[in-house]
Amino acid sequence: MDISPVLVPLVGTLSGCAMIVGIVAIIFWSKTRTRELELHRELRMREMEHERYLKEKELEIQRLRATASGQGSA
Repeated sequence: MDISPVLVPLVGTLSGCAMIVGIVAIIFWSKTRTRELELHRELRMREMEHERYLKEKELEIQRLRATASGQGSA
């Protein structure tokens, strides 16, 4: 089985280009994944802050109702 002398440089060039494309794709995917995780973390923090805000408002409403009902019966 004889390998053509033209085939070896062609395969080498194509495999080199494929390797570069693969490396670029891996780097792009890694940066995208990192950004995605960062955004999920930021979203979760905002959700927790919003939940805390709603709890504070609910407590404030309960205090106002208790104050209003206490003044109304006096």
